Amino acid sequence: MKISECLKSGRVTVSCELFPPKKDGELEHVREVVRDMAALKPNFMSVTYGAGGGTSENTVRIAQEIESRGITALAHLTCVSSTKDQVARILAELKEKRIENILALRGDIPKDSDFPSPGHYRYACELVAEIKAHGGFCIGAACYPEGHIECAHKEDDIEYLKRKVESGCDFLTTQMFFDNNILYNFLYRILAKGINVPVVAGIMPVTNSRQIKRICALSGTVLPPRFKAIVDKFSDRPAAMEQAGIAYATEQIVDLISNNVKNIHIYTMNKPDVAARIMGNLSEIIG
Repeated sequence: MKISECLKSGRVTVSCELFPPKKDGELEHVREVVRDMAALKPNFMSVTYGAGGGTSENTVRIAQEIESRGITALAHLTCVSSTKDQVARILAELKEKRIENILALRGDIPKDSDFPSPGHYRYACELVAEIKAHGGFCIGAACYPEGHIECAHKEDDIEYLKRKVESGCDFLTTQMFFDNNILYNFLYRILAKGINVPVVAGIMPVTNSRQIKRICALSGTVLPPRFKAIVDKFSDRPAAMEQAGIAYATEQIVDLISNNVKNIHIYTMNKPDVAARIMGNLSEIIG
């Protein structure tokens, strides 16, 4: 099933993200994660591409595993770590495996890199256009409610986003955010620019305080005072931090759905139990 069709149904959707193993020996564990996550019956599951593209083959394998469980798979594809020839090969493989949903990303540029080197796509919009030219794929892309960390002006960032949509993007998934008002403002601004494809709100349940500080430093995501107080209070009590993080994520999602943001994506960090607790909290809302 193409995700664009699912997102336009008018119903609440909840999807989950997981990442493939860094080593082939860990593949069986990730298959168990897929099994447990699929049992929650999300509308779709995405699988990341991996830093440096080193897990690209496992991305396809895990996407196949997701599909075999009766859940729609969304395979990430980045152009920072893949040449144009590699992208063409991966697209052919995805088509052969009947995986029809791709999240097209530029990816993080490695330190001391001379990117873009010859044979690479420079921008995500170029990758979107290439995937579109192959035909048969539903294409998603990333968006940044707080602006991309490399972009000095938010209006410029929205112009880049518009290029992705005009290149053939069917839907957008947001980077994590912890203040829903930031998303609401972003949605008004992109609509004013003529961007009207479905937007999936990316929610990160914070269960590890050290992890979130590192992620926020890399992404530029701001922690609102109310959430920062939670992190500061429970950072040395892991069980309490996990419970508080799940409660905060649940509250975010309830507020989003109440304000007609119906498509929710949970960044699970390969923790089916965390996803299960959040979806359990929402059972009557999304049922």
